[in-house]
Amino acid sequence: MKHFAFLLLAFLVATPLASAGTLAQFHTILGDIEVELFDQDKPVTVQNFVRYVQSGRYQTTLIHRWQPGFVIQGGGYVATNLTNINAVFPAVTNFGTITNEFSVGRQFSNQYGTIAMARVGGQTNSATSQWFINLTNNAFLDTVDGGFTVFGRVVRGTNLLNRFNDLKVVNGVYTNGIYNYQREAPFNQLPVLQVSTNPPTYQLFITDIAFLYAQLNLNPDGLREISWNSVSNKLNTVEFTTNFPPDWQSLTVTNGTGETFKFVDSSITNSQRFYRVRVEY
Repeated sequence: MKHFAFLLLAFLVATPLASAGTLAQFHTILGDIEVELFDQDKPVTVQNFVRYVQSGRYQTTLIHRWQPGFVIQGGGYVATNLTNINAVFPAVTNFGTITNEFSVGRQFSNQYGTIAMARVGGQTNSATSQWFINLTNNAFLDTVDGGFTVFGRVVRGTNLLNRFNDLKVVNGVYTNGIYNYQREAPFNQLPVLQVSTNPPTYQLFITDIAFLYAQLNLNPDGLREISWNSVSNKLNTVEFTTNFPPDWQSLTVTNGTGETFKFVDSSITNSQRFYRVRVEY
């Protein structure tokens, strides 16, 4: 089954700038995790998540909970000191609680690789900034207090998720390079990276979440230039339609490198067109 993520839906003629909103990158010290958001099915939840990203409050946040075979959880605390394992980590300033959307739109189960909102136990509408990614099939969460709202899924980076589940121990040492460090709650399941053992030095597992942004500009000659952060090792297709319901037509197809790509639509200058960049996973 093919899955698609859309980086851009740009409305012309007058709009000079458009932003991506359905594909998010979780930048970590061990690599990136790319997540497709279900913005049409879970609009309140996704808009809440987008608000934290755009406000910068998801920059350098801490994955503070790691339960192998269950979840990793983040979005709640800021990693102000990346090497001091006993540092004080301030809470992310939240925007308030949101309505639980488990039963809104299509219902998605808490299966491996899905992302859902965390909340206060026993309080259905208490989600704020914290999210978790399921490391296994946790369908039982679908029936807890109205269900934990799944609002996206990992489309690339499952190798990193699998690393969180790899708990082989050799001579008392985890071979996956991730260690569980226990502090006081809520940091009693804190994942860290041990980069040296004499003396011991720890690195926290942090995330910096951002969207893959795209821009649409008019050149001085009136031609339209689409630029976007390409998705590496995937086909990136620039498409257009002139009406809705859309009849998408391809303008160019290129293999992404992770760098910024640009494409100039030289075929037309004065008619309304709607553009998008489509990535096939």
